Amino acid sequence: MFTIDAHLDLSMNAMEWNRDLRHSVNDIRKREEGLTDKPDRAKGTVSLPELCKGNIGLVVATQIARYVAPDNPLPGWHSPEQAWAQTQAQRAWYSAMEACGEMVLIKDMTGLQHHVALWMNDDTNNKPVGFILSLEGADSLVTIDHLHTAYEYGLRAVGPAHYGPGRYANGTDATGHLNDHGKALLKEMEKLNMILDATHLCDDAFWDAMEIFNGHVWASHNNCRALVDHNRQFSDEQIKVLIQRGAVIGGALDAWMMVPGWQRGMSTPKQMNCNLEKMLGHMDHICQLAGNALHVGLGTDLDGAFGKEQCPYDLETIADLKKVPLLLSKRGYSPLDIENVMHGNWLRFLRNAWG
Repeated sequence: MFTIDAHLDLSMNAMEWNRDLRHSVNDIRKREEGLTDKPDRAKGTVSLPELCKGNIGLVVATQIARYVAPDNPLPGWHSPEQAWAQTQAQRAWYSAMEACGEMVLIKDMTGLQHHVALWMNDDTNNKPVGFILSLEGADSLVTIDHLHTAYEYGLRAVGPAHYGPGRYANGTDATGHLNDHGKALLKEMEKLNMILDATHLCDDAFWDAMEIFNGHVWASHNNCRALVDHNRQFSDEQIKVLIQRGAVIGGALDAWMMVPGWQRGMSTPKQMNCNLEKMLGHMDHICQLAGNALHVGLGTDLDGAFGKEQCPYDLETIADLKKVPLLLSKRGYSPLDIENVMHGNWLRFLRNAWG
């Protein structure tokens, strides 16, 4: 079944992890054997061939570069200008993938319709993976003018925050309301008809954004606080507001977000019984709050600085998302519901936003 994944850090893996994503996952793992600079070395799950194998023909692909002030212990860049330059290197990688026919940028309704038709009606194996460009964390936007520059080259969604304090909004594990720059950013995004990604906004900033921003909102990769109690997750109250706003929430496959009690570097997926069913539990919780299956989709975040050591044990590569329809069927979801989860809800959202 044609599948959309609403959150993949492809360019980060290419440019910072130095992975040639045109190769198979197995080949990438072999090349990384013996490397110890990152905990997920030789454990990656994502590559362009695996996306095609899993019929994942459209993804929301990120640019990401955090600015860190001198007192911020998180990894990142020491100036907004450096962060901007890093996102431009990532953009150059996407352009290189387009040039060799591996990927294609989707930025409007015409491109979306053409690409979806290609993937749904063409059985050939050499179709490019479509991508919608999103910025995860707005720190790299040196000024509002940089937002306009990014829109011109194809950026269509922005998540103002990532982890910790940000230049426009505070994110996971931080607190604090939107500052004046953040409010101005949201207003300019609204004028440009850009999508607000509510993922990672701290609670204060989330509620500010819901009040200020009148455009289209989604949550590309987020699970439920009711099932795993952490500020990275959405509370039921937040989920209900997103449902009212017509949002779609993408189910994430980072194990610590799926099962309670996960200890980084110690827990294992098998030990914690972390499998794809756990993601569906989060999805089902949202569906119960909504009273329907119209507000959930996939936003896996696979290889978002973690690999096999921290994702469902029944997923070897991202192609195993093919297992999800059967699992949903066993839970009693109808064929239409399953299509909506796999692609229909994201497509409806985009058609509404871009139509």
